[in-house]
Amino acid sequence: MKKSQLQERYLKTNGVRYFIKTAGDKTAPLILFLHGFPDSWYSWRHQLTVMAAAGYYAVAPDMLGCGATDAPMEIARYSQDEMAKDIVGLIAALGHEQAIIVGHDLGASLTWQICLLYPEKVKAVIALSIPYGGRALAQPIPHMRKVFGDKFFYILYFQESGVAEKELDADIYDSLLRIYFSLGAEGSEIAAQYVANDNPISAENYLDTTIRPTKLPKWLKAEDLAYYVSRYEHAGFRGILNWYRCLDIYWERTPHLAGKKITQPTYFIAGKNDPINYMVRKAIKRLPTVVEDLRGVELFEECGHWISCEQTELLNEKILEFVGGLD
Repeated sequence: MKKSQLQERYLKTNGVRYFIKTAGDKTAPLILFLHGFPDSWYSWRHQLTVMAAAGYYAVAPDMLGCGATDAPMEIARYSQDEMAKDIVGLIAALGHEQAIIVGHDLGASLTWQICLLYPEKVKAVIALSIPYGGRALAQPIPHMRKVFGDKFFYILYFQESGVAEKELDADIYDSLLRIYFSLGAEGSEIAAQYVANDNPISAENYLDTTIRPTKLPKWLKAEDLAYYVSRYEHAGFRGILNWYRCLDIYWERTPHLAGKKITQPTYFIAGKNDPINYMVRKAIKRLPTVVEDLRGVELFEECGHWISCEQTELLNEKILEFVGGLD
């Protein structure tokens, strides 16, 4: 297959401007890649070219608040109902009625909600790392405070505006290096204790729960890390952190989603060495009860949280296999 060249452009949707990278014929079936924390469109660079070569129009935005995409000041603007409108607007602006969506981490969480809020806009779903567990029975943040008590938990630490930003923005290179290593397969054995629901830790700051490697992980080149750093130098981490601050807002806005199931063809993938698995293991087991057309659940060997980069060829193979089996 001939490798497609990446193109870039800006599109306005729902009142904000998104930066996107694209590959392939604009009239081909649309496959949209949504990144999570703390990534950028760049995490999907290998998938974009492969999917374009296979006959798809592959698109990856810098998500709201990240990279060259707008970063609104209002925290509530990052609620998933607002961001779902953004993505539906992007689909229309790209000239399509619907898309296959591949989401990772927070991007996967958003993808599930797009499926529920705008089911006609999603042809199929590939979710990485974060499974759908159904609507939370209780308001998320108070429930987390009850569960974790005086244990450190990163989502609770992220709640107070300005605190995590100050920590992470102080040295963006160091912050990203620590996070990428600690959640990858090479650092996961040590980092797992910090996110496990049943392992209390002593920490005051988020980076206390990470480790700084003596060398880059195998999947991350120096030039790649430099590019990731450049995506956060403009607006910092505030935008992506605001995603976490809207959990209660979104929950309060969507009582009508109680009991709703995912109806689209769905494929779930996680890295076997991803420490996040400790948090979502029960939800992974529940997937067959809340996803009506679940076509596969896989845990990739020798893979942590950064699936698109740690197991690039295997992920590309599985995506092509899944989309090739759609009606």
